[in-house]
Amino acid sequence: MGKASLKWIFLIIGTMIGAGYASGRELWQFFGPESGLAIGLFSILFSICCYTILIISFENKTTHYLPILKILVGKRVAHLYDMMIIIYLFTTTVIMLAGSGVTVEAFHYPYWLGIVLMCIPLVLVFVWGIDGVLSLNSFILPLLIVGLVSVLISFLFKENLTLLTTMDQQKNWMAALPFTALNILPLIAVLGAIGNQMQSKGEALLSSVGSGLILGSISYLYNNSLVQIADDILVYEIPLFAILKYYPYAMFLFMSALLWFAIFTTAVSGTLGLVTRIRDMVRVPLWLLVLGLVLAMIPLTKVGFATLIEYLYPLYGLLNLYIMSTLLLYPIINRYKKEAK
Repeated sequence: MGKASLKWIFLIIGTMIGAGYASGRELWQFFGPESGLAIGLFSILFSICCYTILIISFENKTTHYLPILKILVGKRVAHLYDMMIIIYLFTTTVIMLAGSGVTVEAFHYPYWLGIVLMCIPLVLVFVWGIDGVLSLNSFILPLLIVGLVSVLISFLFKENLTLLTTMDQQKNWMAALPFTALNILPLIAVLGAIGNQMQSKGEALLSSVGSGLILGSISYLYNNSLVQIADDILVYEIPLFAILKYYPYAMFLFMSALLWFAIFTTAVSGTLGLVTRIRDMVRVPLWLLVLGLVLAMIPLTKVGFATLIEYLYPLYGLLNLYIMSTLLLYPIINRYKKEAK
């Protein structure tokens, strides 16, 4: 797999694996029991959507997401989605800041300290611009993936749990649609910022299929582990901690650090989508834009982490079903248009 494709895979996964996903809260919200088929469908739908976004970005050499929206939904509706993306990225970055507060709180430190620990490096990363974001993802994401997968596999072996589910118990397959749709807006926002940096369509294909396979596998493994401890999850705001209670404290520390980094990479990705869009309107350095945004976000972190995810994520999942359908149909419609010419 090319070095460039890996760079985009890490950017895609970094956008996906945030506070909601890495903590297990988002997966449990949508999947849970009888969801093996749903996760398989998610993996396929996600890959197709990523490929469509990357191809449009590459062909139009985009530096932000608005041109992609105009191609997908037309100029009028694009402005509505533009506002939705700005609000979405803003609120989800607030969720990431809140997630950092919750993670630090687990060690009996103040909630506000977790928020400060997130804000300072968030501003500093953008001193190096987009290259800084890509370098950060390339360093953190492999650690995060290996750490999370190692814990989940060892948990399954330790508790002697089954990894396979029977195909006759797959009533929850429809959950694949809102779960994929939920993650479309941040992907459009982030991948729209790198169209001018891609070199070939091959990068788009490898990045899309690679990220879909990795995320599908991790999601299946994670969800399967959570199903086994369903009763414990009710007690924990962060379901991952329900798994970690079976491990020594050192492992709890290690995974909490990785969870924090997962939250951080998504905060960075969301902020990247925001500032590349706003940069057209306000001509100031990226890090200064980020500083202004972060200061506006801090007061909103007082709303609980789980509460934010519970109400905002399903709502956006439903709103995004339309744009997901345009992404899935785009390759077919585009080919038909080319043949008609």
